[in-house]
Amino acid sequence: MDYRLKSLSLATASLLLSLTSPLLPRSSHLSLTAQAQTIQDRKDEAGWLKREGDKQVDDSQFQAALEEYQQALANYRKAGKQDYVAITLNNIGTVYWNLGHYSQSLEYYQKAFEAASEDKFIQVITLNNIGIVYKSQGQYPQALELYNKALALNEKNIEEINSNSSNSFLVYCMKILEGIIHNNIGEVCRNLGQYSQAIERYQKALEALQTPYTDSGFQFASPSDATEALMISESTNTLFNVFNLTEDIGDVFEWLRRSVGATLHNLGVTYNELGQYSQALEFYQRALAIRRQTGDKLGEGATLNNIGLVYYKQGQASQALELYQQALAVRRVAGDLTGIGTTLNNIGLIYDQLGKPSQGLKPLQQALRIFRDLGDRAGEGNTLDSLGTVYASLGRYPQALEFYQQALAIEREVGNRAIEQITLSNLGSLFEKQNQPELAVVFYKQSVNVIEEIRKDLRVLPKEQQQSFTETVADTYRSLADLLLKQDRILEAQRVLDLLKVQELDDYLNNVRGNNNTAQGLPNLLPEQQTWESYQAILNKAVEIGKELTQLRQLKKQNGTLTPTQEQRIAQLLKAQETIREEFNNFTRSPEVIALVTQKSPETLSQDLLLQMGNFNALQDNLKNLQQNAVLLYPLILDDRIELILTTPDSPPIRRTVQVPKKQLNQTIAAFRSALLDRTSDAKPPAQQLYNWLIKPLEAELKAADAQTIIYAPDAQLRYIPLAALYDGQQWLVQRYRINNITAASLTDLNTKPQRKMQVLAGAFATGRYSFKVGEQSFDFAGLPFAGTEVENLANTVPTTTKLIDKAFTPEVTVPKMDDYTVVHLATHAAFVVGTPDDSFILFGNGERITLRDIQKWSLKNVDLVVLSACETGLGGKLGNGEEILGLGYQMQRAGARAAIASLWTVDDGGTQALMDAFYAALESKEVGQDSQPTKAEALRQAQIALITGDYRALGQQRGLGVQQRIQSSLSPRVASNLSHPYYWAPFILIGNGL
Repeated sequence: MDYRLKSLSLATASLLLSLTSPLLPRSSHLSLTAQAQTIQDRKDEAGWLKREGDKQVDDSQFQAALEEYQQALANYRKAGKQDYVAITLNNIGTVYWNLGHYSQSLEYYQKAFEAASEDKFIQVITLNNIGIVYKSQGQYPQALELYNKALALNEKNIEEINSNSSNSFLVYCMKILEGIIHNNIGEVCRNLGQYSQAIERYQKALEALQTPYTDSGFQFASPSDATEALMISESTNTLFNVFNLTEDIGDVFEWLRRSVGATLHNLGVTYNELGQYSQALEFYQRALAIRRQTGDKLGEGATLNNIGLVYYKQGQASQALELYQQALAVRRVAGDLTGIGTTLNNIGLIYDQLGKPSQGLKPLQQALRIFRDLGDRAGEGNTLDSLGTVYASLGRYPQALEFYQQALAIEREVGNRAIEQITLSNLGSLFEKQNQPELAVVFYKQSVNVIEEIRKDLRVLPKEQQQSFTETVADTYRSLADLLLKQDRILEAQRVLDLLKVQELDDYLNNVRGNNNTAQGLPNLLPEQQTWESYQAILNKAVEIGKELTQLRQLKKQNGTLTPTQEQRIAQLLKAQETIREEFNNFTRSPEVIALVTQKSPETLSQDLLLQMGNFNALQDNLKNLQQNAVLLYPLILDDRIELILTTPDSPPIRRTVQVPKKQLNQTIAAFRSALLDRTSDAKPPAQQLYNWLIKPLEAELKAADAQTIIYAPDAQLRYIPLAALYDGQQWLVQRYRINNITAASLTDLNTKPQRKMQVLAGAFATGRYSFKVGEQSFDFAGLPFAGTEVENLANTVPTTTKLIDKAFTPEVTVPKMDDYTVVHLATHAAFVVGTPDDSFILFGNGERITLRDIQKWSLKNVDLVVLSACETGLGGKLGNGEEILGLGYQMQRAGARAAIASLWTVDDGGTQALMDAFYAALESKEVGQDSQPTKAEALRQAQIALITGDYRALGQQRGLGVQQRIQSSLSPRVASNLSHPYYWAPFILIGNGL
């Protein structure tokens, strides 16, 4: 797995350098009660010493700064200047934090808080700084508690000033501090894998940092403006007590700019971890510009590092290495030890990606020493995981196992769920490489379950963020499904695939398997549960020993020595760690693991497993209730083969393996699409090859189930081709089965039948021309003359149709009306945009566009069907993974519509009219009480068969004759006689409820 790189936001020493580091009050701080100090006060010896200490901190000369601060502290105490005492104590705490002496840092922060009893602003800063110390030690709950206390006190301070004075500049500075605290809370949320809360906090931080406070009636855009405003407000008793009115207000603006840069950086971190790489780069570049402008070397190093991380995740190792080397140079100049360790860790993994794992060992070992010296447990755990990866690449599996196990214990200790799921997956991969598939399944399952916990939090995020996160973890699901299928554990493999597809569907259905209250994640077989509990017991002991050992080492670092009893305890703990390592090494020979490995037939436990999985029986009941002789087909594309899983109403899942490499499959898919798009070509050879791979292995089972409807959940590139157009040597698949595409394995909504008489809202773009760009793609669309005819014919077939043509067909008019109809028919261009699916759009008759992102806001609760009759996917010769096509069905159903019909390529205008005439003729027949009463899926099938055969009688004698006459009168003889080619009828797919 490639997602273990450490991307800590910052590790810096100064108030003016970072949000995520302790705030260092300068010679300037804000007071709620003190009067402005005189110039003479500012020139005293203690003040000079403190300012010298500030400079030393800026230059990362921490020991020298400590000496200056200690002298200043003594002088301030003698002078009775309690506010300066509080500031200096806080700054000493920050120096100790930079040195990694967390216990001493906490001690001085606590003293600073007590000394600042009359200065609420310094108390807020100190609470924030205490929170950062806890975060640095991985104690996230304690950090959150301190941040929230700081936030509450800051809010109280703002209210007090607003009620007692007019000093808006003072409140503005407090708003900056509010932004800093929100950012720090966001960082904790991100480390806990709570990405939606992290993004929310970062956005609040930017709001606080970017909104000038103006309630006193003035705005300021520069330090000079602020100085003038502050001079005017001197009649109030709430002023800066140490701010130099010409220099230090400039520092506040510097603070603001750097704070904005840090929050932009942290948003980049979050989007990076979600797999939203373009958004991450955008935020990083904005942050980098600010950091370079402000001379923020620590921040610059962090952002360069993380831009390198984006390139790494996209497989651009050389570019990533160049960025890491730049970051390392900047971080060494800045004396950023944590940052140096982070970048060394990442360089080690880059060498692994470049196929030079042995070169990665040295930087990783250097990083590990740095993190251990600093007491940075999260960094240590991350680097241990990286070392495990490199040793695994070298084939040194025992060492890899030891490093992964040490990493997992620390990740559990600090609560780093995002990295924990990676290490669990890495352990699964390691056991798989060692031909221990049963153990690999145990660890892969645990990794998936951690991911599912993280994904619960992601459900409030936009769909593209959820989907991109799933892509970053999909390999774990696929590896697990692969192993389970190799062991013929089909039911469990199907559940893993369900969980992977849940993300594509989100929660528009309430009963998606794996997304309900009764069955979360993946259950274990009894031997697996016993194995995992045995491993957990060892892991828990390792966690407790690690916690105590870390505390003692921090104490020794702080005091320089320990008592004999404490030294003895360290020796005992180290001995205990050796015992734990031996227990880990013996784990694979434990009775639990032996029982697991010797469990020859896992499917013999199927009855217990079915009960654990909860609703497999419900799935079969839903298939029965459809009364369509329906079966569910999952193809899973793996590197070396295709796995087919078929679920029928009356039997357990059936698995068939087809030995065809992914590369060969994709070449055939591309050839099939090419043949489908060329109406002069023979599409049957590639169509038959795909039939032989996808349907023929299941022919006997389909016949035994008397299948008439295939509910189809296509995987990856298979989404670009219509299953209906596969060819068995004698006929097209649509001539044998109804085809109903879905985006996840749930039939809950697919059982809902239309309740009302069909009423249609039909819009058409028939005349005109519009050109525009979406991202880097250019589009030029002309009106569709037959679209107007299509809508007129629809209105003749379904009298309860409202027509909107050209300029009358606008989003403002159309969208509010949609939910008043059962069918929404849009005869216009729509485009699936590959790579950025939410940029896919629908073009209206006035040239306006609605994107899939906009469709999220629609309400289609009463709509049975949305038809887009002129879609296209601009593949440009390169297959994506089809998520843009899934996106359409997803968004329509999320808005409430039960089904959508769309086309997989741009279809001949007249051919589309012909198919839609036939489709609505078939669909309307159920409204007049004919015996056939076709469903949406059956109506589409009848229309496609009518074009294939040229026989429209199945649509009803009168309707069929009318359709045939309209086709012959409106289309050219060449087109009318060639409608049997799949180019005309095959692109239309039904997604969702087929009833």
